[in-house]
Formats: sequence, C-alpha cells, structure tokens
Amino acid sequence: MRSLNKNLVLAIASMGIFVEALDIAIVNLALPKIEADLGLSNDSGYKIQSIYILIYGSFLILGGKLSDYLGRKTIFMAGCAIFLFTSLGAGLTHTLNYLVLFRALQGLGAALLMPAAFSIVNYYFTEPHERGRAMGIFGSFAATGAAGGVSVGGIIANYWGWSWVFLINVPILLLILVIAYIYLEKDVTTDRQLPDIPAAIALVLGMLCLSKITEGSHLIISVLLLSVSSYYLYYRLKTQAYPLLDIRVLLLSSLRKGTLLFFLLGALFTGYLFLMSFLVQQNFGFSAAGSGLLMMPFNIISILLGRFGLPALSKKLSAKTIAMSGAIAMLAGTLSLVLAVQLHSLAFLLAGGACIAGIGMTLCYTGYTVIAMEHVPAENLGIAASLINTAYFVGGGIGLPLISVFMSPASKQLDTRPLWLLFIVACFTVARLFFRGKPNVPVN
Repeated sequence: MRSLNKNLVLAIASMGIFVEALDIAIVNLALPKIEADLGLSNDSGYKIQSIYILIYGSFLILGGKLSDYLGRKTIFMAGCAIFLFTSLGAGLTHTLNYLVLFRALQGLGAALLMPAAFSIVNYYFTEPHERGRAMGIFGSFAATGAAGGVSVGGIIANYWGWSWVFLINVPILLLILVIAYIYLEKDVTTDRQLPDIPAAIALVLGMLCLSKITEGSHLIISVLLLSVSSYYLYYRLKTQAYPLLDIRVLLLSSLRKGTLLFFLLGALFTGYLFLMSFLVQQNFGFSAAGSGLLMMPFNIISILLGRFGLPALSKKLSAKTIAMSGAIAMLAGTLSLVLAVQLHSLAFLLAGGACIAGIGMTLCYTGYTVIAMEHVPAENLGIAASLINTAYFVGGGIGLPLISVFMSPASKQLDTRPLWLLFIVACFTVARLFFRGKPNVPVN
C-alpha cells in the first residue's frame, strides 16, 4: 500500500499542517479590527487568540493517542472536518462569546489534525534521507503557515474584512478532505484498547491549570488542582495495562531532547510573533496591511528554503547540524531585533525577522522533529508527535506571560527588555544542542 504517490500524501499532510499553523498567527494583526468591530477591550480581544492555543495544547496528547488507536486517516479527516465547520462559524459570527467558542473548537480540530499529519508523513517516509527531505517540506509548510499568518492576517483584515481570516480556511480544508478520502490508504483495524479517558481528563485539567498559573490568576486553586491532576495522571500511567502514554517512550533520550528543544522553540517563536506585531506597528508606525507586506519576504525565504534548500541540505548534513544552524539563526535574529529597537533601524528589524521566521524556524522545526522522532517505534509516532508539539505550546503558553511582565504598559513603544528574554531563550537552545544525550533505551 505504501507504493502510492508519496508526493501526493506529503502534499495532503503538509496542507493540513499549513492551515493549522496559519491559524495560530493569522489573528494577530487582525485583532485591532475585530476589537473595533465588536466593541471589545484589549482583555476581551486577547481571549480570541489565547483560547485557540490553550485548547490546542491541552488536547494534543489525546489527539495523538486517538491517531494511534483509531487510525491516522480517520483522525486526520475528523480534525479537518471540525476545523472546517468551526472556521465557517468563526467567520460568520458577530459576537464575542460565539467567536471564542468557535476558536476553542478550532483548537480541538487542530489537536486532532496535527498529530495525525505527523504520523502520516513518518509512516510513508521511513528511509532516513527520504524522511529528512519529507520533513523538510512538511516543516516548511508549518513554518510558512506560522510566519505567514502574521502578514496574511493583516492584509486580509485590511482589504477583505476580519471574517476572512477564518473563512479562507474553508475551501482549502474542503479540498484536503476530498483528496485525503480518495488517496490515503484505509486505516488497518487494530485490537488496541481505547485510550485511558480518566488519564486524558487529568492531563487536560493539568494543562488548563498550568496556563492559569502562568497568567497569575487563581494561583492557589490552580496549583492545588495541578498537583492533584498530575499525581492522578502519573498513577494512571503506572497502573493501567493500556496507559494513555507509554512511559517507556519517554525513556528515549532523543525524544526527551526534542521535547525540550520544542519547548524552547515555542517560547521563542510565539514570543517573536507577539512582539513583532508591536514592533512593526508601534515602533515603526506601519498599518496592519503595511505590516503584512513588510513581513511577506520572510515567508518567501521560508518557502524557498523548505522547497529547495532543505532537501539538498538533508542529503549532506545531519539533523543536528541543521538544527544547530537554525538555532544560531534564531540567536542572531533576536540580537538583531534588540539592535533594531536601540538604533530604531528598519534594516535590523528586517534582518531579525528574516533570521527568525525565514531561516531559523524552518531549519529548527525540521531538525528538531527528526531528532525527536528518530528512534520512536511506528506504533508510537502519533503520541510522540503530540508530545513534542505539546511542548511547543507549553513553551509558548509560559513564554507569553513572562514576556508581558517585561513590557511597559505606560509606553506606546516596545523597549528591549522582552527582546532580551527571547535572546536568552535562544542561548539556552544553542547550549542544549551542544550537549550529547544518553544512549536511547529500546522500546519493546
């Protein structure tokens, strides 16, 4: 069955991850127009963005487990369908409560779609160089979606209206669903047990409490609930015959290393997307559409690097070398943004964006993924993909509140303090890549 057109399979999975990644960032530059249209305060508008990331990260592990249990095609199509209908709902609604609800359900759809897409690519592409090339293309779609969402969101909101930042997903997802239904091979029936639902609930509750802690709200209750849910989750993982998460998979040093790298990447890149919107519009005075056009070259760099550069690099360089190159680009980019603010230099701003969104994210996403998934058994690919991407969103969820602490609410322009925090994260990443991990423990 694996003899079918692999390029078509890769295109299906890549377009799915592109839409998922796009929706993480596309709302950023559109938020001012949404707030003005719906008469919202900044606090209310923030819910529209944060709820998507929160639900997405909270349900990723369960999505990966369902992908392993029910089949990658089934869960991929279910995620696409949920995302399609909730995108339609978000684009047609005109009240905050319904918009927040549809964004939350979009996050649920993404939590199903993403690990299934990862599993599809890793299942069909098994030879190391072949997988490296496939993950390069796959990663470039994810990176382009994440980076391009900022610029595309501003342009669409300015000329078409903010509803279209959601409605644009509908025709793309409809096409993906049709092609996936026709061309992806049918899932093989499995005798595996249903995922441990009580453990999944404990995991989701723990993730929600962790987000509340980082926001600084209901601190005592959140810490208490996080402690209880974490203990109960550990108890279920140790005692159940078919646990939600095979603890032995966590013994793989490559997966642990990849998970930490994705945590740092989430903190850095999510922080970059958040701060870049302030820098371009407040410090340099660009409109939403102008900001989008200004950042468009970063997407072009990412596309060209993913399409032409990474397939060639993956044949000559190891995943660690590619990852290190991306981490150094991130480090240079964060320093360039600091200089952009200090010197009020548009050139340093553009250089920083190119290094982070154009080069660094594409190389890091690909390199970290190959490092993390290198020794994961085929039956655990979905859950492993969920682990590393959960780490990415946990990093973003913790990073954003920390960044906000260093932002001056009284000033109309951004200073360098939150940018130095991104620089420190980039330094930790480079340092971690220099350390060799312990030998992997086989998972039987």
